Amino acid sequence: MKATALFCALTVGASLFSSVAMADDPRDPLLSRSAEARARDKAIIRRLNQDELAHVRERDARYAAGWQAYREQGGRAESYGSARAEHSRAMDDYARQRAEYDRQRAAWRRAVQMCESGHYEYCDG
Repeated sequence: MKATALFCALTVGASLFSSVAMADDPRDPLLSRSAEARARDKAIIRRLNQDELAHVRERDARYAAGWQAYREQGGRAESYGSARAEHSRAMDDYARQRAEYDRQRAAWRRAVQMCESGHYEYCDG
């Protein structure tokens, strides 16, 4: 069982390393193409890079416009303050509700203890 797992791991590892080792092989026929082919590849890569740069600049301009609109509407300070106040109210409500729940649960446990000790008026029937 262990030998099979080891063999599989070695096989996978060898296939990964052999493909990595072949990545920059100077004898690769695709790398030793003509100067014209390399120039064509260079032009294609340059065009792709310029297209990506234009895309990134357009995206960043959209982001900048969005952040500017956000700042003009009051930005984080106003939104954060109201969100913080709402959170504080919610936490206060939760604390009150939890305290009420704890009181009701304690009363129920006392009633159960009284019922089990023979005070049947505390039993719900």
